[in-house]
Amino acid sequence: MRILALLLCLLLPFATHAQTADQPTGTITLNDDASADAAIANRIRDILGELQGYEDVSVTVSSGIVTLRGTTLDHGKATRLNELASRVEGVVAIENTVQGSSDVVERLNPAMERFRARTVQLIAFLPLALVALSVFALVVVFGFWLARRKQPWERLSPNAFIADIYRQLTRLVFVIGGLVIALDIVNATALLSGILGAAGIAGLAIGFAVRDTVENFIASIMLSIRQPFRPNDTVEIEGDTGKVIRLTSRATILLSFDGNHIRIPNSTVFKSRIVNYSRNAERRFTFMLSVASDAELDHARTLALKVLNDLPFVLPEPEASVWVESVDDFWVTLSMAAWINQNETNITLARSEAIRLTQAAYDAEGIAAPLPSYRIENLPSVLQPADKKPVSTKPAAPACPAPVQEVSATQDQELEKIVDQERAELSRHDLLSDTASEE
Repeated sequence: MRILALLLCLLLPFATHAQTADQPTGTITLNDDASADAAIANRIRDILGELQGYEDVSVTVSSGIVTLRGTTLDHGKATRLNELASRVEGVVAIENTVQGSSDVVERLNPAMERFRARTVQLIAFLPLALVALSVFALVVVFGFWLARRKQPWERLSPNAFIADIYRQLTRLVFVIGGLVIALDIVNATALLSGILGAAGIAGLAIGFAVRDTVENFIASIMLSIRQPFRPNDTVEIEGDTGKVIRLTSRATILLSFDGNHIRIPNSTVFKSRIVNYSRNAERRFTFMLSVASDAELDHARTLALKVLNDLPFVLPEPEASVWVESVDDFWVTLSMAAWINQNETNITLARSEAIRLTQAAYDAEGIAAPLPSYRIENLPSVLQPADKKPVSTKPAAPACPAPVQEVSATQDQELEKIVDQERAELSRHDLLSDTASEE
């Protein structure tokens, strides 16, 4: 009981404020005129008679004090009576005891009236709505028909993927245009701003949710326009090397030299460093070999150049080159470089053959790097006698080098056949073009 009393004490000031919030203000006159009270009551009754929902409200005025009794359809109408009565001149105070009606029939009658009125409005609005809907359908059908045509989209776009994007944008433009025309016919263009605002907010939320997908899609558009590589090009992307099979709307697919598929997201491809080994036909291979520390370095360099220049697959231009790379404890390391036409020669086999023949030439001249030797000093009893000659561990030089082996690009051609076969199976999903100009 104490808690209930405390709550009543707390709510009492709010209830008093609600009752007196709309009370009239100003100076109260000393005259008490019955005719003035009657005029106030008649004026309030006239006002309530023009408004709907106050039929059961009675008004009495005594000494400028207005007393309101009865029922209304809802509590909100009863509260607004204070505001209406306070605006009448001469009102001193307001006693409002009007309550909301609990009669089900009385509360349903206005709703039924509104329903009937809206039904009549809907029937009158139907012909105009049908006209607007017909115009919208005609505009959309024309837009979709135009988007399905091959021209001018294929002429305007570099590939089929961009042409499909043009078609999708065309459909969207005609749908929005048809919607604007239809809303203008029914005089509801203000509704369009709300629709576009809601669509923008929804698109922003979806964009954040599928950010990676959107990033891949945009990267696909940029890659399909720029064409940084072509089908069957040998490229290196993020450390992965292989031949390009296709570029899809989500990923770039490579065929590694081991025959494995490598799928790299287009967003990664677009932001990565791309090494295209197939862009130029000429390609350089390098390797290093060592000679004995006491060897004539100029002779070793000239010998290596002769071996490289005599190879049938080495191009005369640019010229082959040999230089001293480093001087180590037991030998001197030389670096060799030569150029080949990678469309005719496999670079891996060419490098292997150049190493084999150069090493054979060094062995034949006796200047190849020796095996590392170490001297271990221990007790005198285990020392080798002075008259005993050390056993040489140097391998015997071959009588003559082996002939040059074939190093054609057969392996690369086999991989190209695999790529061409896979591209033929899913050609419509590829965004690359054999004829498009590279960036």
